[in-house]
Amino acid sequence: MRTGSEPTTARSALRLRLWLSVWGLVWAIGGTTAFALAGRPGWAIACGVLWLVVTVDLAMILRHIRQGPHYQPGRDVPPYRPVDHDQR
Repeated sequence: MRTGSEPTTARSALRLRLWLSVWGLVWAIGGTTAFALAGRPGWAIACGVLWLVVTVDLAMILRHIRQGPHYQPGRDVPPYRPVDHDQR
């Protein structure tokens, strides 16, 4: 049974996202450096923007990891209906 609140209650593999972001950060830094040294300013700027996006994403991931685990019921617990404040 689905409740319709899955996008707000979804969980992600933060450790996997952390390592993928680190991998992307390494490639973005390398790309920015390589294109800047090769005299390709357009590509260097594109990699620099990607570097900025990956850094912001990495900060968000680290913040979520530091918040610690939140209660999430297991697969054996059926989902609950979201609270409807209009009904009294």
